[in-house]
Amino acid sequence: MKLNAVLKDLPVYQPGRPIEEVARELGLPADDIIKLASNENPLGPSPRALRAMAKAVRQVHLYPDGNAYYLKQKMAARLGLTPGHILLGNGSNEIIEFIGHALVEPGVEVVVSQYCFAIYPIITKMFGGTVVEVPAKNYGHDLAAMLRAVTPRTRVIFIANPNNPTGTRASNRALQQLVREAPEHVLVVLDEAYIEFLEDPADFLPLLRAGKQKNLMLMRTFSKIYGLAGLRLGYGLGHPEIIAALEKIRQPFNINSVAQAAALAAFDDTRHIERTRRVNRQGLAYYAEAFDKMGLEYVPSSGNFVLVRVGEGQRMFEALQRRGVITRPMGGYRLPEWLRISVGTAAENRRCVAALKEALAEMRSN
Repeated sequence: MKLNAVLKDLPVYQPGRPIEEVARELGLPADDIIKLASNENPLGPSPRALRAMAKAVRQVHLYPDGNAYYLKQKMAARLGLTPGHILLGNGSNEIIEFIGHALVEPGVEVVVSQYCFAIYPIITKMFGGTVVEVPAKNYGHDLAAMLRAVTPRTRVIFIANPNNPTGTRASNRALQQLVREAPEHVLVVLDEAYIEFLEDPADFLPLLRAGKQKNLMLMRTFSKIYGLAGLRLGYGLGHPEIIAALEKIRQPFNINSVAQAAALAAFDDTRHIERTRRVNRQGLAYYAEAFDKMGLEYVPSSGNFVLVRVGEGQRMFEALQRRGVITRPMGGYRLPEWLRISVGTAAENRRCVAALKEALAEMRSN
């Protein structure tokens, strides 16, 4: 059997390790392990979403609404858009794959930043495109340089703001300038998975409402602040013509009925969102103070995680894991001296810092 040649050198995305897997491997009780590896909501889903899921489970013998009518209606009303502006995906990753299907092929270039989300280059290479990586500026996007990297062969620019894994954010002014100046033949994809954690995010919805900017796509998700990562539900916002084209690629029933019910309920739970923001602000401040006291370099974060320099990232990851704390080593992002640590509950954050101090002392003594 002859496989597609592109698969030979295609990297495999490595997610944060599940608690159950670490428990099996190390012989630790699962209840004694905390996971701070995947930027999940430490408070869990909205209580409203939990009740909605319990109800929806009773009808999982039926196929879901393939067009997610009620969810799209609610989202459109909240965002001031029409359902035709909205595309739902099995996580934001599926939206990225839709873009790959529609726009990327051999000879096409995709512009990304150094330290960008790993899925952008993977999808580009999957469809035979060429990744044009622009050097980072202070671990974040150099938007002016990314714009200069555009050529007649460029079809997509991916920008995550805040950026994963570095937690950096671009200024609203710089983002607005890039969107304004990007050539019409280039789709500007703003990955806003962490936008709800920003106090003053740039608002590009008016451009979509006006219908004048066809080359802009916003990506958001229910995985982060809404706490529904296990249900896999992301969405894209764009011009109806672009959304209609991507809908041709979307598989039937890609959003299950439990996910739709949970998202409908979670979208309205502003109390849960505000509580999550508060816990996140406090957690980021706690980590910053702890790292300063420990003399560790870190990147100030605008997300729900922080990138910290620990020396030997993989070794520290393993040392913390033995202590029941799962973090994310950054070797795959060419940051081998760094860990990415998600913000947890106050108790989880304290436990992580205590384990980090203990592991650092152990590593230095050896």
